Amino acid sequence: MIWRSTTVRFAALVFLFQALAAAILLFGLGAVLRSQSNADAVAVAEAVRDDLVETYTDGGPAALAKAVEMHAGRQRKRTVVLLLTDPDGKPLAGNLTALPPGLAVDAPYTLIRSRRTGHSLPEAMFVHAMRLSGGETLITGTVVEGERQFFALLERASLIALCLSLLFAAFAAFVSTRLILNRLKATVATLHGVREGDMSRRVPRDGTGDAFALLGDEVNRTLDRVETLNTELKVATDGLAHDLKSPLTRMRSALDRAASAVTDPSAQTAVDQALAESERLMAMIETALSITRAEAGLGRDSFARTDLRDMLDTIAEIYAPLIEDQDRAIVVEAPVSFTMPVHRQLMDQAIGNLVDNALKYGAGTITLSLVPGPARVTLAVADEGPGIAPEQRAEALRRFGRLDEARRGWGAGLGLSLVQAVAHLHGGTVALNDAGPGLAVAIELPL
Repeated sequence: MIWRSTTVRFAALVFLFQALAAAILLFGLGAVLRSQSNADAVAVAEAVRDDLVETYTDGGPAALAKAVEMHAGRQRKRTVVLLLTDPDGKPLAGNLTALPPGLAVDAPYTLIRSRRTGHSLPEAMFVHAMRLSGGETLITGTVVEGERQFFALLERASLIALCLSLLFAAFAAFVSTRLILNRLKATVATLHGVREGDMSRRVPRDGTGDAFALLGDEVNRTLDRVETLNTELKVATDGLAHDLKSPLTRMRSALDRAASAVTDPSAQTAVDQALAESERLMAMIETALSITRAEAGLGRDSFARTDLRDMLDTIAEIYAPLIEDQDRAIVVEAPVSFTMPVHRQLMDQAIGNLVDNALKYGAGTITLSLVPGPARVTLAVADEGPGIAPEQRAEALRRFGRLDEARRGWGAGLGLSLVQAVAHLHGGTVALNDAGPGLAVAIELPL
């Protein structure tokens, strides 16, 4: 799966939003509860402080000390922290043994840890120190140790829940992307089948009416139109072949009769040239029709299991006399036997075109090779000539594309186009490579 694909980004978006929602819910709830707990603790302490300040105003230090002892001894829902000291800091009453170190007088309520009288361990508490009019110091507060422990446990539970939420979010993102891919799988499989030549393939219909169903319906309508055009193309090409071949054949017959009857040497030369041009025209039409039919996917029903090594040996034997006349050689490099389904006639024509090109524009030994791989098999024709420059290779594969070096010859620029069309008919590709020296044209076919 490509990390920059829309599917991956959609999955990442689902994961991000679910994880964010879980984090806000868990930690937001903890923050609200913690804030409310702190506010309640401060409210209790302030209520006690206001009551004690009123007692001090009415009865003085002695009454305040008695009230402090009374409040410190009560059983309350939140345990109250109290301490009254004289102006010198000596404790007079309360449940703290001394002033907490670092506690500022008249500062806001502060969270500290201190030990109350009768307790062996320090506890978390919110406390506030205020200076009374007589110089005494009154500390009021509330123990929140239980709440602190509860919130610590809540944080640990929230972290565990967040980790589980991340797992669930990842699972949800995976499931959502798989649902999308599964809905598109039938469409992709249909288009792949059509590309391989099965024009009858269609996307299965469903009654959901969603965007994927609409896409499938549109693809089916498009394929119906393509199939209609393909059928019309087949009819047109067959008609064109018949309509052109008949007059060309008659013209060739007339030229043959003229050639046998002509006695003037100059006229004989003209007739021979006309015969050569008619042969060239016939070959161009045959090649163009073969390309058109191959590109339209016509001929896949003619695929048959073929020994590719035997095919290459046959081609080499056919061309051997012509190649020997040029003091060159042709060799076959291939396994003893390798069989796969191909269109034998078109593949023979494609390999033959490559050998013709090697004869016309190449030099040295011509090598026909067959290299099977785990997923693809490569058929190649290589020579030891000047080759084709990398910047000219795309032009060489274009239909009717001819390079400057080839314009003096009889080529119509259809040889490599036919090779490419035959490769596409078999689901493969064509590559022009350096043979070091020379050109190697490789036809790669999927197994």
